[in-house]
Amino acid sequence: MTNFGTRRGAIVAALAASAVSLSGCYVLPVAPEGYPYAYPHPAPAPAQSQAAPIYGAPAGQSVVLQARLYPANELASQTGVIHGTVTNMMTGKGRFQLNYRGETLSGEATRVEGDSRRGVASAYGSSGGYMSCEYQMNTPRQGAGMCQFSNGAKYQVHIGT
Repeated sequence: MTNFGTRRGAIVAALAASAVSLSGCYVLPVAPEGYPYAYPHPAPAPAQSQAAPIYGAPAGQSVVLQARLYPANELASQTGVIHGTVTNMMTGKGRFQLNYRGETLSGEATRVEGDSRRGVASAYGSSGGYMSCEYQMNTPRQGAGMCQFSNGAKYQVHIGT
């Protein structure tokens, strides 16, 4: 009888230790973009402010992305493809920088209230050149849109990989 009681106590202790050691742990599958899959996919949160984080994005981490601008009209085709960088702050704001015809343009991007994926961006250069863009992010690390420069050149912008 004592052997059964000892064995039963050991089993209870082992089960309790397992339960305590596994409490609070979660295993989540991760998408190729680096954020967890959610099933079912959560509905977008109601618009509280433009600083609401992007659906599925890790809070508090910024991500530097490549931006490629492809000519969309004859004027833009004179310059060809333009490369730049976009820093997604994961707060509803972003910063970007690119070189256009020898002038560095720097600016910011902000998501549109009520749509956490859509945004507008503006940039300005020290020589007076500027651009404005409208874009939509498919994921926190990939999106597309249109940009127009102060000289009338239009570009299709692709953000991310």
